[in-house]
Amino acid sequence: MKKTIVYPFTAIVGQENMKKALLLNITNPALGGVLIKGEKGTAKSTAVRALADLLPLRDEVKGCSFGCDPKDKAKACNDCLDKMENNSELPVIKGKMKVIDLPVSATEDRVVGTLDIEYAIKYGKKKFEPGILAEANRNILYVDEVNLLEDSVVDILLDSAAMGINTIEREGISYSHPARFVLIGTMNPEEGDLRPQLLDRFGLVVDVVGEKSIEKRVEVIKNRLEFEEDREAFVQKKEKDQEILRNKIIKAKEILPLVKVQESLLIKVAKLCIELKVDGHRADISLIKTAKTLAAFKGNEEVTVEDMIEASSLVLPHRMRKKPFEKNTFDFDLVKKIMEE
Repeated sequence: MKKTIVYPFTAIVGQENMKKALLLNITNPALGGVLIKGEKGTAKSTAVRALADLLPLRDEVKGCSFGCDPKDKAKACNDCLDKMENNSELPVIKGKMKVIDLPVSATEDRVVGTLDIEYAIKYGKKKFEPGILAEANRNILYVDEVNLLEDSVVDILLDSAAMGINTIEREGISYSHPARFVLIGTMNPEEGDLRPQLLDRFGLVVDVVGEKSIEKRVEVIKNRLEFEEDREAFVQKKEKDQEILRNKIIKAKEILPLVKVQESLLIKVAKLCIELKVDGHRADISLIKTAKTLAAFKGNEEVTVEDMIEASSLVLPHRMRKKPFEKNTFDFDLVKKIMEE
């Protein structure tokens, strides 16, 4: 089957916040995913599908339903772990991160997978039929129109994204498998919003609108027409930019574990979240993680005040309390004041 040629990420004009949020989540999947809110035709789906092409090939266990990393015992499924502990040689192939689509109509069983109870009773062994979460392990899980999903399914997705594990329990029988993925949701706010409790669970939230600059809109038109006229030639033309960004992501992943945050910045983050009256501690932790990832992406091993301010616009606005029918007003001046004092 002929490979689908995807529009290059580096050819997307504008939408800098959206691109930044996506790149940060690819660099650090522990950020907890990103929700992109915006009107139709603003390159939301295009950007998500272009992400996978930015990543290099990686090792995965051949035949494993979860695409386990043969060198990572801590995140392996039960079958791969048994083989690793018995020093059995695992067949290894090269694979690429994929974008796994989750349809709005998906049921809980389709998402989490199913256990064959009759088989377990008859043979005393667990028989698991993998679901979408199994396929999503080590990949990008993309949910378009996430606001139209059943709340229970969204809960399952967010729990799995946070824990990195999917657990199925049926009739006293349970089965767990790794479910570490980059969760990306897109939605059009005109079709309804997510409950605040669910909104808070997304690490980053970005609002996107169509470009208002005439020059940028013309560039969007030219790029798209050129891509549709000769896809291969257009992709080849952008390959140098793609490779530069690809290497930047790889470098950022290497730097990330080394990034440090000064105690004084932690105190400022705590003070900021109290001043903005955000609930719980998720905002504080997400803000620190995002700032560290930003620092790594810039090639730095220490978080700066500027990183914190930049991260706040992605992490805090959707977590601020608001009354019914009231619009969120994010006080960016307050952020700067507290961070720079």
